[in-house]
Amino acid sequence: MRIYLAGPLFTHAERTFLAELRDRIRDIPGLVPVWPGDLFDDQELGDMGHMAKEHIFQGCAAELAACGLVAALLDGVQVDDGTAWEIGYAYARGVPVVGLRTDVRNAGETAHSLVNCMIECACRKIVRGVPELLAVLRDLAASQ
Repeated sequence: MRIYLAGPLFTHAERTFLAELRDRIRDIPGLVPVWPGDLFDDQELGDMGHMAKEHIFQGCAAELAACGLVAALLDGVQVDDGTAWEIGYAYARGVPVVGLRTDVRNAGETAHSLVNCMIECACRKIVRGVPELLAVLRDLAASQ
């Protein structure tokens, strides 16, 4: 099963973390990770000018539509807006989303919220660490 790995790609730390997570997901039998960080070349995007945004949108939307599972990084004071869109798109299509929140801060509307309620309720499960995420993904892959 193809799994879309959603999360921000704007800093070296984000890219490094998500690339390592992609590699660990790749080791789970039955899962083929799709990560936007692998889909686009920074030089190519730079050469595209104003057309780059449409290229990124179309490429990510097409890959997301071809996946049967989503893992989403939910760290930060507010979930990355592109990640939030990808979660909503997956939810609307009935594709399960597993969130990963390693951030120690809560960021939702209530004292019991981890993130914004629209994100939290769209996720089938939110886990607090990579080992737990990998275990959940292993179970989901095995049940398919």
